[in-house]
Order: sequence, then structure tokens, then C-alpha cells
Amino acid sequence: MKVELSGSELIEVKPEDLWKAIIDPEVLKKCIPGCKDVIAVSHEEYSMKLNLKVGAVGGSFEGKIKLSNLEPPNKCTLDVSGSGSLGTGSGIAKINISKNNELNSIIEYESLGEVGGLVAGVGQRILYGVAKHLIKKFFSEIKNHFLNDK
Repeated sequence: MKVELSGSELIEVKPEDLWKAIIDPEVLKKCIPGCKDVIAVSHEEYSMKLNLKVGAVGGSFEGKIKLSNLEPPNKCTLDVSGSGSLGTGSGIAKINISKNNELNSIIEYESLGEVGGLVAGVGQRILYGVAKHLIKKFFSEIKNHFLNDK
């Protein structure tokens, strides 16, 4: 099943600081919902472990994130793949960070993914709802990270 998501979020931090946070394995581990571990394999590649619940079905995933088309602190492309007890998933996300004013950044994302296995069986409407919830939670945690840093 194909999954397409896009959106933007205002974060009260300079683009340089936001960039550093979204590529820091420790910050990602704290902010990605259900994340148990993020390990930098190289400067541009991470492995990760997640425990997620999609609808009434829960399970664990292991995956990889590879960064490409890097233009710090403004943009990059994420190539994501993973598999686990709920099925498989892969996708690409384009991330753009721009300065809104001296203290605020806007992060925009466009993603296209493919999921299979049990997770695809919950239906597109539920899957989109869960994905949007996870994205909202991620951005909420990123904002909390900066609030706690002050």
C-alpha cells in the first residue's frame, strides 16, 4: 500500500540548531515515537529499532535511514527502510528547513512510502491516521527538546 504525506511545522529555533537536532542520533531516539535505539552507522546513515502500535496491532521494527542530497542546514533527502513483526516499509522523504525570522524555522516534508504485511491490512484510513499522529508526536517532542534545552 502506498502512503503519501506532506506538511510543515513552525519550530522556535534557528535553522542551524534544528538541523543539528534532526541528524543527532540521541535527539532522534528521544523524539521518534516508539524508538528504542538509533545508532549512527556513518555520518549519513543510521540503524534504528522501534516498537510501534498500528491500530490494534503492535510490534517491533528494525530499519535504516540514509541521508542524501545534503545541503546543511536547509535540506536533505531521507531514504528509509525497515521490517519487523508487523510487515515491511520503505520510503523517501524530502526535508526543507527555512528561516521564518531570526528565532523561528519552518520545516517542510514530502514523503512517499510503501508498506506491506500486517500493517497494510489495517486499511489506508487508519494507517494515515496513525502516521499523522506519529508525525505530530515527533514534532511535539522536537519542540520539547528545545524548550528543555533553554
